[in-house]
Amino acid sequence: MTTSIKGKRVAFLATDGVEEVEYTEPRKAVEKAGGTAELLSIKDGEIQAVDHMDKAGTYKVEKPVKDADPADYDALVLPGGVANPDFLRADPDAVRFVRDFVTAGKPVAAICHGPWTLVEAGVVSGRTLTSWPSLRTDLANAGATWVDEEVFVDDRLITSRKPDDLPAFCNELLTTIAKAA
Repeated sequence: MTTSIKGKRVAFLATDGVEEVEYTEPRKAVEKAGGTAELLSIKDGEIQAVDHMDKAGTYKVEKPVKDADPADYDALVLPGGVANPDFLRADPDAVRFVRDFVTAGKPVAAICHGPWTLVEAGVVSGRTLTSWPSLRTDLANAGATWVDEEVFVDDRLITSRKPDDLPAFCNELLTTIAKAA
C-alpha cells in the first residue's frame, strides 16, 4: 500500500541542468500518494532537464522561488544533476528558501548533487548525509558526516546518492512527510 500524503504540498526546487529522473520520479511519487507538487525555480518559464549530460525534457516553472514562502509547503525536494544545484547555490533567494525550510524543521529530501545547496545554506554541520560521492569532501568541510548508503535519514533530512537509489529515496520521502506534524 502506498503511503498517503493527501493534502500535503511539496516544493521541488530546480533549474536548468536538473537530472530529469531525480525530478520526475519523486514528483510522480508525491502525486500518486495524494500530495500536491509544485516546481519552484530561480527563473521563470521552463527549465531544461538532463539525462546525465544530454538534454532531456523541459518543465514549466510553477512559481519563482523568490516569491515562495516555506510556510506554504509541507516538504522540499532538491533534485540533483551537476549544474542544477550549482546554479541554485549561487542564487540568494534559493539559498534563503532552503535555509528557512531546514530551520523550520520540515522534511527536506536531497539526492545526488542536491546537497550542494544545503551546504551553501549552512545547514549540514553536525548532520549525517549521503550524496553523489564527489560531494563527500564538500559535506565534510561544511561539518557533516558523509556515509555511502542508498538513503540516509537524519531527523527530517533525507538524502540519497544517485538515480538507482530513487525507490528508497521516494519511499523515505513519503514516509517522512506522512509522519511530520
